[in-house]
Amino acid sequence: MPRRVLLVCTGNICRSPLAEGILRHHSQAAGLNIEFDSAGTHSYHVGEPPDARAIQAARARGVNIEQLRARRIEAEDFARFDCILVADHANLQALQARLGPVSQTAQLLLAKAGIDPRGEVPDPYYASLREFEACFDLLDRAARKLLSSWLNPA
Repeated sequence: MPRRVLLVCTGNICRSPLAEGILRHHSQAAGLNIEFDSAGTHSYHVGEPPDARAIQAARARGVNIEQLRARRIEAEDFARFDCILVADHANLQALQARLGPVSQTAQLLLAKAGIDPRGEVPDPYYASLREFEACFDLLDRAARKLLSSWLNPA
């Protein structure tokens, strides 16, 4: 079971803070001692809270992400975290382009969860609240599967 998990998306205001909040929520409920954080591959929103629609979708399902603030991933994160989960292929490629070989340890979140080996978490940024809710539901499913696999390794 990992002890430190980093979730990564583009700007760190939609998918990765949702994933961080959901995983933290479920791991605390299970009594697990896992550190979660999130970051973006780009610095578009550094210091900003999650998108209001992400906050709303999470709050409606009992998960609080309001206190989170966007940050950009740094090379040091690869030494600090033992599991780095990325929302999509474009962000995996961005890690490789920016950080080089160190980014080889990052994996697609949905693949690691066993949901879809090539699947991507759709970016709801240019969409409506409904897409943020669907994103939350997909990430919630992935989080439950990840935690189950970490608690019951094959």
